[in-house]
Amino acid sequence: MLKMNSLIAMVILVTYCLVTPGRQCYGFERDYVERAVLTDEQEKTVLELAKKRGIKKVGKIYTYNIYPTAARGIGVRGIEQIKDQDVSCEVLMVTYGKWSHTGVVPGKDDLQIGDFWAGKPRTEKQKILKIGKDEFRVGRCDGMKPAECEAILKLLLNKQYVGAPGVRSEDFQHINFRKPNWFSKRGETCQVSFTRKNSDSEWFHLTVKIEDGKVVISELLQLAS
Repeated sequence: MLKMNSLIAMVILVTYCLVTPGRQCYGFERDYVERAVLTDEQEKTVLELAKKRGIKKVGKIYTYNIYPTAARGIGVRGIEQIKDQDVSCEVLMVTYGKWSHTGVVPGKDDLQIGDFWAGKPRTEKQKILKIGKDEFRVGRCDGMKPAECEAILKLLLNKQYVGAPGVRSEDFQHINFRKPNWFSKRGETCQVSFTRKNSDSEWFHLTVKIEDGKVVISELLQLAS
């Protein structure tokens, strides 16, 4: 499966290079929002920053909007390291002065090249949850084994859930159960976070438990950035 995924990724990369005139390919994935597309020269600067910050090989460069402002940001991901269901990856956040908030300047420990600067990379860790042939990545499974998270997620994906009295069941239709963010368990209380459908800046936090083969949702909170 890993060999097949690598082959597919290579085909996509080669196709991208062929159909994008004048676009150089460095062997990494690009994921740019419409208002923040880096040029070749800007990519070279970002790659140089990443290298000097210790990311030996870049796997992906992406950009994102910082709502509700007009600012935009840049992220660089190294090559993922996968062991069993654990994933780790070095991530570097890069600031481009012309895309940043007014008055923002490099910090004393930031490394700057031209109008771009970055602090030190952080290590991002994820867990892989497996439901049948599908894989889902979550930021953490605090106090829980992956198998426990998978059991809850499987029931939610199969719509085997009910809301406790007082919970707005009409909100369930807006939860993207295919985009879990994290799981957490303290004592007997289990919580899970999902992204809202058609939005990457809104989330639902659910307090849940399994009873009689179904997930009982006892609390539902909606959050937004």
